[in-house]
Amino acid sequence: MTNKGTQIYKRLLTYTRSCRGRIIVSVIASLGVAGSDAAAAKLIQPFIDRLVVAGDVSLVKLVPIFVLGLATIKGVSRFIQEYYIKTAGQLVMQDIRNDLFAHSINLGMRYFSKISSGPLMSRILNDVNVIQASVAEVLVGILREGITLIALTGVAFYGDWKLTAMAFVVLPLAAWPASSIGKRIKRYTRSGQGAMGQLTKVLEQTFSGVKVIKAFGTEEREVDRFKDENRFYYRFLRKVIKYDAASSPVMEIMSSFGVAAVLWYGLHRVISGGMTQGELFSVIGAIMFMYTPAKRLSKMYNRIQQAIGAAERVFELLGQPRDIADEPGAEPLLVDHGKVSFDHVVFSYGEEPVLQDVSLEALPGEVVALVGPSGAGKSTIVALVNRFYDPQSGSILIDGQNIRQVTLSSLKASLAMVDQETFLFNDTIANNIRYGRPGASDEEVVEAARQAFADPFISLLPSGYETEIGDRGLRLSGGQRQRICIARAILRDAPILILDEATSALDTESEAMVQKALANLMENRTTFVIAHRLSTIMHADKIVVLDQGRVVEAGKHQELLDKGGLYKKLYDIQFRA
Repeated sequence: MTNKGTQIYKRLLTYTRSCRGRIIVSVIASLGVAGSDAAAAKLIQPFIDRLVVAGDVSLVKLVPIFVLGLATIKGVSRFIQEYYIKTAGQLVMQDIRNDLFAHSINLGMRYFSKISSGPLMSRILNDVNVIQASVAEVLVGILREGITLIALTGVAFYGDWKLTAMAFVVLPLAAWPASSIGKRIKRYTRSGQGAMGQLTKVLEQTFSGVKVIKAFGTEEREVDRFKDENRFYYRFLRKVIKYDAASSPVMEIMSSFGVAAVLWYGLHRVISGGMTQGELFSVIGAIMFMYTPAKRLSKMYNRIQQAIGAAERVFELLGQPRDIADEPGAEPLLVDHGKVSFDHVVFSYGEEPVLQDVSLEALPGEVVALVGPSGAGKSTIVALVNRFYDPQSGSILIDGQNIRQVTLSSLKASLAMVDQETFLFNDTIANNIRYGRPGASDEEVVEAARQAFADPFISLLPSGYETEIGDRGLRLSGGQRQRICIARAILRDAPILILDEATSALDTESEAMVQKALANLMENRTTFVIAHRLSTIMHADKIVVLDQGRVVEAGKHQELLDKGGLYKKLYDIQFRA
């Protein structure tokens, strides 16, 4: 292995510390497997010399006892060894998968905006599965075959060191092709896992957008796309299989040279009287037994390369830095009033700035509406308040505290958000409402639903609040999903509220009810409202107009109309009819 590969595999093995006891039991059981093979090779000598050649029939009755005894010892030892080492491997992969998920879910939104969920899911599931299969097989193989090889080597050298040395000349010759094969397997495994990521991406997008696919009748197109990606993945898998299948024949061909040399030299020794027939067959038996674990160990090398190929992608994800994290010495956010201030904030997702020198204030209990053309920076402002991203310069303050210098947990606890993307989990309605407050009582959940005018339709469902709503809440209408999200924000009871097109999916009647609920919710809370329909924010305490990442106007509805600026143009476009 290369130095990098060695470091990666060592890092994998650090995860075995938590299951050290299971590995020790497996090592002890491996001694039983190795000892039974070594004993079988050693017993060939007395069997040939005393029973076959000398005709000592008294040994006949002992043969079944030895055969059954050795088989029992080996079988029980093999079971214990495999069970404990494979369960240890499963525990190792469980820890790796847990670390991988915990790290990835804590990465910033900037990372998630750059990567599709399909490849990310592939690393957590498929890559770890490859490591799991490889590591479990490697741990089993190295322990059992390694100890067996050592024991048989001892028997062979004890029987005749010259014959055994001739057999060992072949092993270094077989190392070069095994190494070359292993490197190719590693390279194609890594590429294949990348192709599996694309395949997972197609699956995730297809099932998430199945309604669109059905509406446009593009099922056959999606099937063809999946077939293409599946074929692309197969090409890499085929190469891995080809090189893996080639390793055993190469070892067998190379080992045949050693066996031929041993037989030729050994038979001459027997004919000249230098050794007995039993000694020759005992040494040959040990050598023949020895090549089996040697071939299996070459397979283990291939599995190690597969594990390294997948582990490189896993540790690459684990090595992604968390761009949004608690600063050293961060203190809890203390919200006494709820004043939010932007002080000369500059932000960009890439090279082009999205916000340019933005300064604004939301006073305690004030409703601040953010309006402007698409791409003006409205959603970016609320994303920065949530600290999904950090600005390149400037600062955001809540009650005078810079949000970069407070703990993320205390910041999130002070915010409630209703987004235009009404995301609900495949769970009960009650659990979706209490998602922001897991400890909320049933009575509090019902009260939040009433305030969001969601209780009437929930009560009509077969299981009421315990109704499972399906993936992304697809069993509910858009307006019903929106009201459950609003109930979730009401139950959160945070001092700062963010409404990003919170009533966009509601019909006129539902919107009127929810606007009343939101009016109660917004009372004594600092609220940011993003709305394209200006009719919903006319009564806001302050309307901030954004254009190309800058604040161009700010004031009340009538004041902005009187100015005749951008707000007046937007208003006229919407109400021209």
